[in-house]
Amino acid sequence: MTPAVRQYLAVTGCYWAFTLTDGALRMLVVLYFYGLGYSPLQVAMLFLLYEFFGIVTNLFGGWLAARTGLNFTLRTGLLLQVVALSMLLVEASLLSVAYVMVAQALSGIAKDLNKMSAKSSIKLLVPADAPRRLYQWVALLTGSKNALKGIGFFVGAVLLAWIGFRGAISVLVGALLLVFLASLIWLKVDAGKVRYKVGFAEIFSKSSAVNRLSAARFFLFGARDVWFVVALPVFLQSQLQWTHTQVGSLLAVWIIGYGMMQSLAPMITGQRRGKNPSGRNVSIWGAGLCVTPVALAVALYCGIDAAHCVVFGLLAFGALFAVNSALHSYLIIAYARVEGVSLDVGFYYMANAAGRLAGTVLSGGLYQWFGFEVCLLVSALFIVVASLVSIKLPSITQVPA
Repeated sequence: MTPAVRQYLAVTGCYWAFTLTDGALRMLVVLYFYGLGYSPLQVAMLFLLYEFFGIVTNLFGGWLAARTGLNFTLRTGLLLQVVALSMLLVEASLLSVAYVMVAQALSGIAKDLNKMSAKSSIKLLVPADAPRRLYQWVALLTGSKNALKGIGFFVGAVLLAWIGFRGAISVLVGALLLVFLASLIWLKVDAGKVRYKVGFAEIFSKSSAVNRLSAARFFLFGARDVWFVVALPVFLQSQLQWTHTQVGSLLAVWIIGYGMMQSLAPMITGQRRGKNPSGRNVSIWGAGLCVTPVALAVALYCGIDAAHCVVFGLLAFGALFAVNSALHSYLIIAYARVEGVSLDVGFYYMANAAGRLAGTVLSGGLYQWFGFEVCLLVSALFIVVASLVSIKLPSITQVPA
């Protein structure tokens, strides 16, 4: 294997391990604290600082990586996740909302340092004249990551049912600590440092393509999380009387399928016919995605069997959302500058985190006040806005390197 491939596999391995623990932690927190009697809005608030610090981290993390290198920020993310998980090992009586929010804040910082580092590394490992390989590598990394996150959902639910909350957290801490130690050996080639002094003002992108794509990303991920993060698992438990394991299994299957679809996105969007994605592709696929939450909301309103509606609606939404997300993930790497790639990627994922924050808060609030169907309709509205913003995205050849 070439050094580039070895580095790609090392970065991907670290990213996989982190994602597995992150998915498990998300499911553990939602199910455990809802089981303790927390309202849907209170459960959503547990993730408030997680998402907020994701915004901050992506802005400052890109700047930090440009000064210190991507391996440093990736390892820092792994270590911070160990700390965040360890904070949850205290007695249950000490797990107040404020305390858990602080632990989740650290986890949010860790997650986005890890993601920004892994995604930025690909830009530096693929030659500038190989857009097809870039699309394939981005799709593979993103898709496999989400498949592992789905397995993490299942692992979290099963561990909670099997050995309880503290036992599950202990397992995750031990596994991730081993991965951090291994990263000191695996990650050989450091990259991402710029050759000039990075000014603080450079955390904000000056590229119109990156700014427009970032705005579309905000609404795309807000559209997903407004019904997926809190409203869906609470609806399944409170309205359909599903168990922890059933909820975790469905969400795990969804995320795994979603990840597989992302990995296949280059074939689905016509790369075999020599076509690389453009902004027009994003708008078209976004229009198709908009149909699914509306159809699901109408079916539930008409009284069609809720379990079947949710399962089939969730699978259809996941397949279309996966292609949309893969197109976005490729375009940001393609649009980003080679010199200072982490700055553009960090800014973009700041918008991603802001969309998740808005979606998470709305997911708990809208579900508690108006119900599941309203969450779905707001999701459709967000998708429409994302598609409209994407119409004027330029082709790759129109963006300076």
